[in-house]
Amino acid sequence: MFLAGVLSVAGDQLARVALSVLVFDRTESAGLTALTYALTYVPDLLFGPLLAGFADRYPRRRVMIITDLARAVLVAAMAIQALPLVVVILLLVALQAFGSPFNAARAATLPVVLPGDHYVLGKAANDMVVQFSQVLGFGTGGLAVVAVGTSGGLLLDSVTFLLSAALITFGVRSRPAPTPHTDEPRRSYFKDLAAGTSLVLRTPKLRALVALATVAGFYVTVEGLAVPYADQIGGGPEAAGLLLAASPAGAVAGMWLITLWSPERRMRLLGPLALAACVPLVFCALKPGLAVTVLLWALSGMASSYHLPASAAFVQAVPDRQRGQAFGVASTALKSSQGLGILAAGLLAEPFGPSTALALMGAAGVLAAAAAGAAWARARPISTDF
Repeated sequence: MFLAGVLSVAGDQLARVALSVLVFDRTESAGLTALTYALTYVPDLLFGPLLAGFADRYPRRRVMIITDLARAVLVAAMAIQALPLVVVILLLVALQAFGSPFNAARAATLPVVLPGDHYVLGKAANDMVVQFSQVLGFGTGGLAVVAVGTSGGLLLDSVTFLLSAALITFGVRSRPAPTPHTDEPRRSYFKDLAAGTSLVLRTPKLRALVALATVAGFYVTVEGLAVPYADQIGGGPEAAGLLLAASPAGAVAGMWLITLWSPERRMRLLGPLALAACVPLVFCALKPGLAVTVLLWALSGMASSYHLPASAAFVQAVPDRQRGQAFGVASTALKSSQGLGILAAGLLAEPFGPSTALALMGAAGVLAAAAAGAAWARARPISTDF
């Protein structure tokens, strides 16, 4: 599961660079580039809660294998150069749809494989390597696109999905689907969906953790506008790749530092860290050079490491039989906020330019993080020991 996740993430980031370059080359529009990038997140608004529940009803290993194979086919189809841009976008939406049950199945399996405190430490190691995979995928993405073209980059992503499916097939033990309590009959799929959603909405600590997660919608905008921002400061695909690598590189360092803190300190600083992840974007209004911007985005990524203890606390607070569905709800909120944030940044970039758009999103994120942090501070006293 560890190696499969690394392959998939690295390939995905390479594909995102390829798609951003493809759209910007065809349209020369920062707004359309951000819109296409946003579509890698927005489909979770529908498919997150609707499809994540499959991870609670079918063997999770089987769900991961099938969705990996489906995504390999879809990405390979996107590499066909003759396809109109609208068809590529539709394939992208379908690709994200299959990602929802895969991510839910993987997230729900990890606490079973790594029980208790092993889960928190294992998730920290996993998330750090996943972020490092993003660094490799983004950092080499620009060079790869220059070397093999956008179609070649997408085909490389298809291969990573195939390798991921093979690793899960031969390296992960098959486990039965989770079962409800013996005194509970199996509910319909949509009743399970409603129950998972209700669990999150009626639990203050879960609501607060989801609110903190959605702050990502403001600082993730650097990804959607990296290509036009690089162009604005006089860079090309190589500069865009370095900019895209900055945030996950900072996140790797942040995750390592946060594992050195006590659990109580981590939980106490969730709100301040969410706020700190947004502040560096405000300075993009000054249009600093490539080196300074890379530093700013790396600092934002470092502060974003608060997602590690927040997501671990969320998953551990949900019963195993509802983890897939509850994860789907949380993932929907997170991915939707990211997609809508990138879309809003793209709309702002058309009249104001990428640098100003990022600064405005950063300022709005500071306000949202303050509100989410206050909600978490109210929920913590009645929370169980996280």
